[in-house]
Amino acid sequence: MIPSHMLIVILIFLITYFFIATEKIDKTLAALLGAAAVVFWHAAPFEELIGKIDLNVLALLMGMMMIVNILATTGVFEWIAVKIARLAKGNALSIFISFMTVTALLSAFLDNVTTVILIAPITILIAQILEISAIPFLIMEAVFSNIGGTATLVGDPPNIIIGSRCGVSFNAFLTNLGPFILLLMFVSLLIIYFLAGRKLQSVARAVELINKTNPAKAIIEPARLKSALIIFGLVLSGFVVSRFIDIEPGIIALTGGVVMTLVCGLEVHHVLEKVEWATILFFTGLFMLIGALEINGVFELFGQVILNLTRGNLLLTVIVILWFSACFSAIVDNIPLVIAMIPLINSIIPVFAKQMGLEGAEEIIRSQIQAPLLWALALGACLGGNGTLIGASANVVVVQIARRNKYKISFWQFTRYGFPMMVLSLLLASAYIYLRYFCFRNS
Repeated sequence: MIPSHMLIVILIFLITYFFIATEKIDKTLAALLGAAAVVFWHAAPFEELIGKIDLNVLALLMGMMMIVNILATTGVFEWIAVKIARLAKGNALSIFISFMTVTALLSAFLDNVTTVILIAPITILIAQILEISAIPFLIMEAVFSNIGGTATLVGDPPNIIIGSRCGVSFNAFLTNLGPFILLLMFVSLLIIYFLAGRKLQSVARAVELINKTNPAKAIIEPARLKSALIIFGLVLSGFVVSRFIDIEPGIIALTGGVVMTLVCGLEVHHVLEKVEWATILFFTGLFMLIGALEINGVFELFGQVILNLTRGNLLLTVIVILWFSACFSAIVDNIPLVIAMIPLINSIIPVFAKQMGLEGAEEIIRSQIQAPLLWALALGACLGGNGTLIGASANVVVVQIARRNKYKISFWQFTRYGFPMMVLSLLLASAYIYLRYFCFRNS
């Protein structure tokens, strides 16, 4: 029987999720009210809930928003937008596919939130030049940022957690998940080409206008741009080496934003007023709400249900973990899910090792039992974020940037694009795991 305190937390979460999904009230208010309800009903200690707020994510968001807003004052985004549009000769489909590819590749080596903060403003400008809706572009950029971030250790927070807690290297992620992500990108772009090719048509006068434009005239603050780009380059370098110097990306981004404000001689309140504070507060409430589920053992309970269903079949367990983590990541933050699932996976590895007669054979256990379980968790947690608007941080950030630019993306509008992509990803991932870790291994 499920304890009463667990039922209360689940009920509060479901009510909050209903309001977020239906948008009957603003999702930021819904998340904050949900967190307040958990505290009010004493469903989890307030001190522990505060500890569940991921300050690294919030600092990363704030820092990158400051950096992007400073860069925006120089005209560099307008320059990039016009440059890309001219190179593609105004072909909307070519621009769309190029942006999806760039977004995925950047997300593999930067975190996906940083990538969409950089790419989304450029996307909106290009869409305005071409006189087409930016909404499909923005949604699919969020989707492709989650796809690309799955490929490496540093691309998505769940991978960072798996790598640090299970001793999985950067190269292991790249060699095991990289080939699949390239395949998934190719298949996804092919589908987009056939489904959206005829719909993405540029207006003739927009193409003519693009051919007459001079990108150089877009730069209105060349001196500021030079200083800002130097600092931005240092920030990106810091992201790449952050795990080696043991400094969180959030601290690097926030420091970069502050230094850029000082060096460029801008008023700090002008820079801070451009930060999407509604997004910051939304994540704060969501972290507390999901933290309450974790504290009350909801994830562990569902993890145990998985083991009971699979009855000792390794392949079935791997596939169930893939789909289970994906479905949960579509509706809750994937970070606490991964944190809760790793101990569960570590506890069942010896069970399978004994069942397969591999006790003591550490290398074989890692390659034949631990590897498919961990890759299933990584793929499910990262790709499942595409299922709904709140499934991944990048999704929420894209929606907020769109709203600031007068584009409204609803929960169900995002889901209409993201959910089919999630299902496609999981079907291909299931086949990939079976072929690579079971079929070919046993042949």
